[in-house]
This record gives sequence, C-alpha cells and structure tokens, in this order.
Amino acid sequence: MKTIQITALPGDETSRQRCQTSVLAIVELAHAQMLRLCALLEEVADSLPASIDRRKCMMIACELEPLVRGIHRFEEETLLPAYERVLEQRGRGRGSVERLRAEHIEDECFAGELTEALLVLGRDGSVDNPEALGFMLRGFFEAQRRHVAFEREHVLPEIGCVEA
Repeated sequence: MKTIQITALPGDETSRQRCQTSVLAIVELAHAQMLRLCALLEEVADSLPASIDRRKCMMIACELEPLVRGIHRFEEETLLPAYERVLEQRGRGRGSVERLRAEHIEDECFAGELTEALLVLGRDGSVDNPEALGFMLRGFFEAQRRHVAFEREHVLPEIGCVEA
C-alpha cells in the first residue's frame, strides 16, 4: 500500500493542503469510530453484572478487532511516518513514535482478549468474574481515549494537519 506523505509534499501549497484535509478527515472519522466503540464498551462495563445487553456484546465483539487493526494500520502507514519525519527535522527523539507502535501491539492483543470475553458474555449472558471483565473493559477504553487525545493534541498539530 502506498504511504501518503503529509509533510514536505511535492507540488504547490494547494495540493499539500488538499492532502492534509483528506488525511485529517480520515483521522477524524477513525477517532469518532474509536470513541463510539469506547462509549459502547463503557456501557457494557456499567451494565455488569446484572443488566447485560447480549446483542450489544456480540456486535462489539464482531467490530472490535477489525476496527483496532484498521485504525492502527492507517496510523502506522500514514500518521506515524509523518510524525517521525517532523521529530527528526526538529532534532527530537523517536521515543513517542516507538511508544505508539508498542501500544498498537498491546492494544491489538488486548482487543483480542476482549473480543473473546465479549463473545462469551454475549452467548451466555453472564461472566464468572464481572469485576475482572469490568476492569479489562475500562482499561482498554481509557487507553484508547488517551491515545486519541495524544494524537489530537500532539501528532496532528506537529504534522501540520491542524492548527496548534
């Protein structure tokens, strides 16, 4: 897949701005999808142990892993290379980029575990340890919300997609 270069694009300023607008639109959509999923996961966590919506659990289970993988793929092919170039141009280290990539691996593993737990919850309507599942759900969706906030506050302004 071809990587979109956000900064230092060849061509005129208008072309660069169009590309930035497209990338920003994709990022905003990805963030909206992730935050919507986080809200659904929070609803499930809040419903434990007695008010479980089994259909919602199954729907989330079907959506969780593909959404996380798709968003991460876009970030790793588009956002992170652009962010890395900006950091290098400014003489700053790659710690943030490496941390984001490591978080992606952790998030995908965590999404897999949650998918399995949500499938069981959706199928059976109960779980052996609702407190543990609640902590798992909250740990995942809070981490995703922090990830979105970091991208909005640091990555996007640095690569020139939004005003700082």
